[in-house]
Amino acid sequence: MKSVAILHYGMGNVDSVARAIEECGGTAKITDRREDLETAAYLILPGVGAFADGMRNLREKGFADVLTEQAIGKQIPFLGLCLGMQLMASKGIEGGDAKGLGWIEGDVLKLEPTQKGEKIPHIGWNEVRSTRPNPLFDGIEDGKDFYFVHSYRVNCKSKDDVLAKTPYCGDTAAALGRGNLFGVQFHPEKSQKPGLKLLKNFLAL
Repeated sequence: MKSVAILHYGMGNVDSVARAIEECGGTAKITDRREDLETAAYLILPGVGAFADGMRNLREKGFADVLTEQAIGKQIPFLGLCLGMQLMASKGIEGGDAKGLGWIEGDVLKLEPTQKGEKIPHIGWNEVRSTRPNPLFDGIEDGKDFYFVHSYRVNCKSKDDVLAKTPYCGDTAAALGRGNLFGVQFHPEKSQKPGLKLLKNFLAL
């Protein structure tokens, strides 16, 4: 069984993520302990809420440093979910200007409608299309719907860091990736079969 540390840092419900990981064959551990992050085979950073609050919690509890040590230094497979993906970026403006983890160069900015009928926040199912082959979407039909709940988007400096997009408010980054680092703007744990397949793919890295 593959040990998966799901960081509990006060930003959103982690129980549904843990249940999804267990269903995919992993051993999920919801934790707020540095020791668990240092010994896990996989790291997941979930999150719902404002960027500034998320980074403040990570830094005040010492999690930003240990995540960087493990994910960047030791190259432990990492997956950021929703806000967790956004926190991988250089900086964000939600809740006030704040520096992110800085693993993916880019800014987190508010979604802006590009056509009639697009509402903010973006809530509900929307198609996701890969921009290049990547292991996270292996075996998932291109254009499958995933479940989104967000008001902000990651604008990456390099298009090479974008793994997939969704056609909402223009082409919005739906997944990021670089080496062992991955992030998805949607909620795989709420996205039924495609979401579980994506998590299985992550656990196969």
